[in-house]
Amino acid sequence: MNSETVSNILPERQAKPKWLRVKLPTGKKYTELRGLVDKYKLNTICTSGSCPNMGECWGEGTATFMILGNVCTRSCGFCGVKTGRPETVDWDEPEKVARSIKIMKIKHAVLTSVDRDDLKDMGSIMWSETVKAVRRMNPETTLETLIPDFQGIEKHIDRIIDVAPEVVSHNIETVRRLTREVRIQAQYDRSMGVLKYLKQQGQRRTKSGIMLGLGETREEVIATLHDLKENDVDVVTIGQYLQPSKKHLPVKQFINPDQFKEYEDIGLGLGFRHVESSALVRSSYKAQKHIN
Repeated sequence: MNSETVSNILPERQAKPKWLRVKLPTGKKYTELRGLVDKYKLNTICTSGSCPNMGECWGEGTATFMILGNVCTRSCGFCGVKTGRPETVDWDEPEKVARSIKIMKIKHAVLTSVDRDDLKDMGSIMWSETVKAVRRMNPETTLETLIPDFQGIEKHIDRIIDVAPEVVSHNIETVRRLTREVRIQAQYDRSMGVLKYLKQQGQRRTKSGIMLGLGETREEVIATLHDLKENDVDVVTIGQYLQPSKKHLPVKQFINPDQFKEYEDIGLGLGFRHVESSALVRSSYKAQKHIN
């Protein structure tokens, strides 16, 4: 990929390149877990988000669960989650999530959520209670919390730190120049500040993710990697942005595997503990590796 910003180079309905073609999930473990999810009507972001890595992750005993409903107070240009007025908080949700993890015999669980700017605590109390419930019911399960920015308010972030998940993740999503268009209500520096604050307060492992193909340049991606490293992030995931619907931001470019490999090498050269970089990588991809 050259260093110029890519724009409008994809004709409408261009076929996805071969490296984005996904095999249907298979295997005994996947089939077993899929049956449990359907039987007990368990809510995983793996199934609702049609994650391309679902079969692989489930086979390794990893799954992702979304809390605080399925309606977000923000309207990011890349995200397929509904936006609007969220539902009333379900205070039974921590036990439901913990029970789902137990039924599925999950070894490593990733928790994520919509943004809840409508709540005084930004949903941080529900986050804390969910981690506690999972710990009580599944003492051997390790946890990653993929958190929103909580508007950068430290007392809300502290609730996550206090329950000590093995990994705390917050996605930067894109480069500085594109943040206002892609994330709308979020701020690049605020997100970097959240990641830095987590480490300053003693969080052992921090993580962030970037999507490519939104018009960023190579230099901007590398600059973002430098920023993440300067804010003491341990793990970075880099994947291809795919447009959820015609209403969302278009894909400006499909990034080729060689470019993903270059970013991986650059990230490892900067000193990140882990870098997962390929087209189908999502935030929770190989998440169980990142606890070490």
